[in-house]
Amino acid sequence: MNRLTFPLLKSLLLATLAVCGSVSAAEAQRVAAKADPAKGGTLYDSGDAARGLPACMSCHGAAGNSTIVANPKLAGQIEAYTHKQLVDFTTPNRQQPVMTTYAKMLTEDEKRHIAAYLATQKQKPGAAKNKDTVELGRKIYRGGIAEKGVAACASCHGASAGGIPAQYPRLSGQHQDYTYAQLEAFKTGTRKNSIQMSALAQRMSPEEMKAVSDYIAGLK
Repeated sequence: MNRLTFPLLKSLLLATLAVCGSVSAAEAQRVAAKADPAKGGTLYDSGDAARGLPACMSCHGAAGNSTIVANPKLAGQIEAYTHKQLVDFTTPNRQQPVMTTYAKMLTEDEKRHIAAYLATQKQKPGAAKNKDTVELGRKIYRGGIAEKGVAACASCHGASAGGIPAQYPRLSGQHQDYTYAQLEAFKTGTRKNSIQMSALAQRMSPEEMKAVSDYIAGLK
């Protein structure tokens, strides 16, 4: 991402936050001013040994490109979404032993710095693996499951799963195992930070969740 693009994305994010009513325009400006990708990159790559905070890259890979299928790729993720998840890990809505521990060690500014850094990184593409279910996954992602009241994933996450800033995350290229695990967490109630996703996941079968997770992995 070049230096001209980043300020433009910042402006779009501020506008979206203001329109959505998530924060005031003044607050959105303050948030953007405090986000420092360079500081975030240092924390991501090296952690902070003095506090016992490990490098994020030890689990999520260099530049946010995790090679561990249970751990999400974070490269190119929407800045506001990554920040929200880091905050949510410190609340009862999204408890995870490793991430909750480390998220609580981060200051508010550090959460913003890391989110800003990851938003500037380029994700390595993924690929669908199961040719027998890719069509089912495509139908669910693009058209939903009408008889079950499951909306098309594309209606919120975009045609190519690029997400919508400050509202819905980027999904394209994500590890199949991780996406499925999150759908399962929403379904069982162990992840509670999205009312919409909890409702939709509860209406899907394991086979449907696996099919759409695999299809999403191949989107670019």
